[in-house]
Amino acid sequence: MAKYLVIVESPAKVNTIKKFLGSNYNVVASNGHVRDLPKSTMGIDVENDYEPKYITIRGKGGKLAELRKEVKKADKIFLATDPDREGEAISWHLATALKLESKNMKRITFNEITKTAVKASLKQPREINMNLVNAQQTRRMLDRLVGYSISPLLWQKVKRGLSAGRVQSVALRMICDREEEINAFIPVEYWTLDALLKVSGSKKPLVSKFYGNADGRINIENKEQLDVILSELKGKKYVVSDVKKGERTKKAPLPFTTSTLQQEASKQLNFSTQKTMRIAQQLYEGINVKGRGTIGLISYLRTDSTRISDTAEEMARTFILDRYGDEYIANSEAKTNKSDSKIQDAHEAIRPTDIELTPVTVKEDLSRDQYRLYQLIWKRFTASRMQNAKYETMSVKISAGKYIFTSSASKLIFDGFMSVYTDEDDDKGDKITIKNIEKDDELDFEEFDSKQHFTQPPAHFTEAALVKSLEEQGIGRPSTYAPIITTIIARRYVVKEQKNLYVTELGEVVNDIMKKEFPAIVDSSFTANVESLLDMVEEGSVQWKTIVRNFYPDLAEAVEKAEKDLEKIEIADEVTDVICESCGKNMVVKYGPHGKFLACPGFPDCRNTKPYYEKTGIPCPACGKEIVIKKTKKGRKYFGCENNPECEFMSWQKPLAKPCPRCGKYMLQKGNKAVCSDEQCGYFEQIEKDQSS
Repeated sequence: MAKYLVIVESPAKVNTIKKFLGSNYNVVASNGHVRDLPKSTMGIDVENDYEPKYITIRGKGGKLAELRKEVKKADKIFLATDPDREGEAISWHLATALKLESKNMKRITFNEITKTAVKASLKQPREINMNLVNAQQTRRMLDRLVGYSISPLLWQKVKRGLSAGRVQSVALRMICDREEEINAFIPVEYWTLDALLKVSGSKKPLVSKFYGNADGRINIENKEQLDVILSELKGKKYVVSDVKKGERTKKAPLPFTTSTLQQEASKQLNFSTQKTMRIAQQLYEGINVKGRGTIGLISYLRTDSTRISDTAEEMARTFILDRYGDEYIANSEAKTNKSDSKIQDAHEAIRPTDIELTPVTVKEDLSRDQYRLYQLIWKRFTASRMQNAKYETMSVKISAGKYIFTSSASKLIFDGFMSVYTDEDDDKGDKITIKNIEKDDELDFEEFDSKQHFTQPPAHFTEAALVKSLEEQGIGRPSTYAPIITTIIARRYVVKEQKNLYVTELGEVVNDIMKKEFPAIVDSSFTANVESLLDMVEEGSVQWKTIVRNFYPDLAEAVEKAEKDLEKIEIADEVTDVICESCGKNMVVKYGPHGKFLACPGFPDCRNTKPYYEKTGIPCPACGKEIVIKKTKKGRKYFGCENNPECEFMSWQKPLAKPCPRCGKYMLQKGNKAVCSDEQCGYFEQIEKDQSS
C-alpha cells in the first residue's frame, strides 16, 4: 500500500487528523515555522534587490531531521498548514527546507478539523500558491525593515530593549491621540427636562421628554434657559398632538469574524484578545467529545469573511426548523457583509463545525472558558441564520403652549434570532407600553423632572475598541490584532487597567519620536494602503518586491536624518513608597530579564534591590496588612502577605475582602464563585462580575 505523509503546523492536530485518515497516512507536525529571517541581523540584502536570507530557526534543526526521515518513507506528501497567508508561507518554507520540489508533493487546506473536511481536502490537492506566500513575505520584510532600522535608534537615543513595529507604532499613536483628546476635552453643560403626566386609566405617570418647538429641537444649555422654559410652561395644558404606531425590525447579527469575536468576547466574557485567540485555537484544533472522539468544534479562527458554506447553511436551516419552527428560519439570501472590499472570500466566518453539537451537549467536555467561548460562537452563528426580531412601536407628541414633549415605547412581538442570542444593547423584554392615549387627549400635569448633565470625553480605548478601530481603518489583519496589543503592553508603552488601555511616559516618548521623525510609518492611511497593496500581491496584480523597493529608500533616509537630529532622552523610573534600608531613598521599579524588581536609585553607590510585588488592595485575613501577588521559584503565582516573614499567610486562590456571612472567616475566589476558606462551613455564592482576563 502507498504511504502518505501529511505535515500540519500544530502537534494538537496530529492525533485528530490521524484518526480521520487511517493507517496509510502518517501525520506529523512542524511546530509552526521552520525557517525565518535571522534575529541577529536585518536578514534582507538591500544591495541585492532586497533578497531575503532565510535560515533554520534555532532549535528546529532536530525537527527538520525528523521530518526528512518521514519524507523518505513517503510516496506522497501533503502540506496541510493553516488556510491563510502564514500557513501558505510555512508550507513553502517546509517544501524548501525539506527539498520537496522533486517529490510528489501537494498543498491541501481545510477550514475545519472534521473528518468530512479533511477527507474532502485530499480530493482537491493543489500547488503552493506563491501569491499568498509573497504577500506574507512582503509583510514580514516590511516589518523587519522598520523594526531593524528604527529600533536601534530608539536604543541609542532612549533606552535599550525598545522596539518600533510597522503596525504596533500606528496602534500606539491611536492610543496616544485618544489620550490627548481626553486631556484636551472641556465638558459642556446641558440640561434635560421631563414632564410626568397622568394618563386616564394608568397607574404610572407617563414620562415625556422635552423636545423643542414647531421649528425643531431645542438644546437646554444652562439653568437660566431652563428657568425661562419652565416659566413659559406654567399653567399650560398638555394635549396629545400626534400618535404614531408602527413596527421596526432588529436585524440578526452576522456570524463572527476574528475582529467581532474578539470584541464580543471582551464585552460579554471579559476576555483579552490574546485569551480569546488562545481558547479559540483550542476549539479549532480539537476537543475530545464523549461519543465522538477528538474533533474540531469551530471553523478556522483567523478570518475577515462573513461567508458561510452551503453545507453549513443547510445544516443550520434544518436545525432551526426542528428546534424553533419554520417562521424562525432566515430568508434564503446569504447574510454576509458585502460592503467590505477586504474580505478574503476563500475563508468562512467563525462557526461551529456541527450545529447539532449544542453548548449544553459538550459542556462536560470543555473547560469553563472553552464552554463560554464556544457558547458565544454557537449562539451567534445560529442567530445569524434566523429571522429578524420585530417590535411594535408607538410614539406620541404632546403640545404644551409653544413647546413639544415626546414619548415613545416599544414591545417585542416576535423574538426571532433573539430567542438564541442577545447582547447588552438588545432589549428582549417589553419597554413601558403607552396605553389609553388618543390624539387630542388632554393629560394632567403632575411634575417636572429636570437634571443637569455635562458632556463626557471620549472613552479610553479598551482592547475590543482598539481592535474595532484598527479594523475600521484597514490596519492589520485577523492574525495581527492580538499580537499588536500584546506587544505594546509587553514593551510597557501601554498599561491595561480595568480593561482600559493607558499610555505610559515611555509610550509617549516613543510615539513623539515616531510622529516627528517617521510620520509615514505612524500614519494610519499609509499603513492601511500597505495592507491594500499586500492584498494586491495576494491577488497577483502587484509584484511583491516592487512594494519593498518603493518603501525602503525613504525609510533609510528618514533613519539617517533622525540619527543626526535626535538628542538622547531620559526616561524617569517609576518611584515607589518603598524606602531603601541601606540609604533611605525611595526605591524605583526597574525591568530585568525576569520582569519587575525594586532597585535603589543611588546605584552604583547603593546596590540594594528587592522583589517587586503587585498589590491587590485586599487586607490580609491574618494581620490586616495588604495581600500581594508573589511567585514561587518555579514561577507559580500565589497570594501572600506583604508582611512576610512576620506573617506567613499564603493562598493559591485569591482572597476576597468580604468575610463569609455564615462563619465570618475569609472568602476565596474560585472561578466565578466566592467560597468560604473553611471547608467545614461550605458557604459559597456567585461572583456577579467575571474576573477573568
